[in-house]
Amino acid sequence: MKVLLNDGLSKEGLRIFTEAGIETDTKKRDPKTLVKQIGEFDALVVRSATKVTRDVIESGAKGVLKIVGRAGIGFDNIDVAAAVQNGIIVKNAPWSNINATAELALALILNVSRNLPQAHFCLKHAIWNKKPFEGSELSGKTLGIIGCGKIGQRLSELVLGFNMEVLGYDPIVNVNSRIKFLPKEEVLKRSDYISVHASGKEVIIGEKEISLMKPTAYLINASRGCYLDEEALLNALKAGRIAGAALDVYEDEPKNEGDEFRSKLKEFDNVILSPHLGASTKEAQSRTSIEIAHGITGYLRKGDFSNAVNVGENIELESRAFYPLFVYHDDKPGMFARIDKVLADHGINIRETPSRQIGERCAIAVYMVHQRVGSNVLDSLKSLEGVHRAIAS
Repeated sequence: MKVLLNDGLSKEGLRIFTEAGIETDTKKRDPKTLVKQIGEFDALVVRSATKVTRDVIESGAKGVLKIVGRAGIGFDNIDVAAAVQNGIIVKNAPWSNINATAELALALILNVSRNLPQAHFCLKHAIWNKKPFEGSELSGKTLGIIGCGKIGQRLSELVLGFNMEVLGYDPIVNVNSRIKFLPKEEVLKRSDYISVHASGKEVIIGEKEISLMKPTAYLINASRGCYLDEEALLNALKAGRIAGAALDVYEDEPKNEGDEFRSKLKEFDNVILSPHLGASTKEAQSRTSIEIAHGITGYLRKGDFSNAVNVGENIELESRAFYPLFVYHDDKPGMFARIDKVLADHGINIRETPSRQIGERCAIAVYMVHQRVGSNVLDSLKSLEGVHRAIAS
């Protein structure tokens, strides 16, 4: 088996593939070459640089491509709909960047509060200035988190020592969280800092949302550039309707290292900008590499669907009901075929069949089926040579 790591991968991930007996190729393919050659690989792993388009997916499906992995949380650079249509699994690494991104959000909050980048700039240019950089403390302030998933939850933990009240909005309320969940409008109105950590592809903070914020509030976005209407933010900054902003992501980001960054936001002294550094820590890169390598090898070697984004990780997440059927049988060739034929003859659809050896010559197979199994089916199974027990729940 071969995996193409088109945006590279750290040594920890490479080691996992090697130990699993999977060949790795880290040579970067341009879009045309990728379409031409992807069918030669069992798996493709990318970061944010490579766009996995419909053409890439369809070309891979004509060959041996089975899975696409995103070494990170977001997967909007992968055409998931095309992957579904062509039977290609898509996985991400949802746990690896949580702490790094939450810590960056906190760093942005601290920097925009104390004007540290501006003060640093002055000293680098041999100017000693203090008065222009009077800041504000976090203690006693209110942090509003829009999107209270893994990263939002982690950020709420990080600010514990700052004695901040934490409000949050999310369609899914976590009752075990220290976040006080409120309607989105209330979070915007009451918070001194708004930090965005949502999901999806729609604008979350636009003109309406910014108009609800306090004039002394700061807006933080270390999530996705598409969540913030930058024109609305520009207008608010020009009118002085909010105190400032700190951003790590943008609607239009340069494609390559060293490219020019074009944004009118650069004109404002009360705006802090960083170049999409959310996951850019040594620790996060290592965790991401390990997580996605385990995800790819798990699927290729064992059919493990953990962290798949276009199918249920397990059958509990599917929309159809299922019923377990336990079959104890001889562990020899042909047994599954005989059992499957009995079920098929009775119109019973099999979704999943976990099976393990028990004893030296027998196996237990747990059939997850979509129809209830009646006594007539059980009698047919028990009559098969090599079947010792068959029990339906």
